[in-house]
Amino acid sequence: MKTNPSDTIQLGLCIMLPSPAALERIGRDWDWVWLDGQHGQIAGYDTMLSMVRACQAAGKPAFVRVPGHEPSWIGLALDMGADAVIVPQVDNVEQAGRIIQAAKFPPLGNRSFGGRRPIDLQGRSYVREPGGKPWLICQIESPEALENAEAIASLPGVDGLFLGPDDYLLRQGVEIDIAGDEAMVGEAIRRMAAACRPLKKALLCVGMGGDMFRICLENGATHIVAGGDVAFLAGGSKTAADTARGKLVSAGESATATLNLY
Repeated sequence: MKTNPSDTIQLGLCIMLPSPAALERIGRDWDWVWLDGQHGQIAGYDTMLSMVRACQAAGKPAFVRVPGHEPSWIGLALDMGADAVIVPQVDNVEQAGRIIQAAKFPPLGNRSFGGRRPIDLQGRSYVREPGGKPWLICQIESPEALENAEAIASLPGVDGLFLGPDDYLLRQGVEIDIAGDEAMVGEAIRRMAAACRPLKKALLCVGMGGDMFRICLENGATHIVAGGDVAFLAGGSKTAADTARGKLVSAGESATATLNLY
């Protein structure tokens, strides 16, 4: 019997704006939340910590993207209680190996023990958290990274891959948001899925806009980012403004028609 995608695909929400209240309100609609600490505006330890707490108040796992490979950023995200840490621009196994050292406890890695929040919530035994959590997700954003995707995914300690489509296209000299780029992204997802699927590793992709959700789904993504706070804010605002302006026009026409009766 064919598997229903709704039973296996996890739908993600991208959050770039530092509003715990908004996240607490809309986060419940999704399966997981991507907190963007690289390109978003969620700056500072206290702000990100409040966003992680808002995710968990809504009952949803927090996937924190850190700004880079520095062990201090990775360790802080994990000590906040993040359910997963996403590390950008991982091009090869050497870089992935250093990231594993920062993200995983011995003997697999060299993560420092003592996170205040995990201890408060789970006790000191959080070092042996079941199910391999928190996850380490390596972001694939270049042709070199795609060539090494299978080798990166094969490393013990890497729990999944995440395609960064815009950077992947830019690093091949392709302008983003043009006709034809979706086929290139789809092929990249397919190749990453072929690397992740046999290893039972997660594959994260961005499926917002155009046919990208379908492309992510058809090519084997397990976690699809299907919405975001910025898109909701901008889209909802424009829709409300356009609707109101349309009503103003209609009201003006009705008033003119009334005046013409006399």
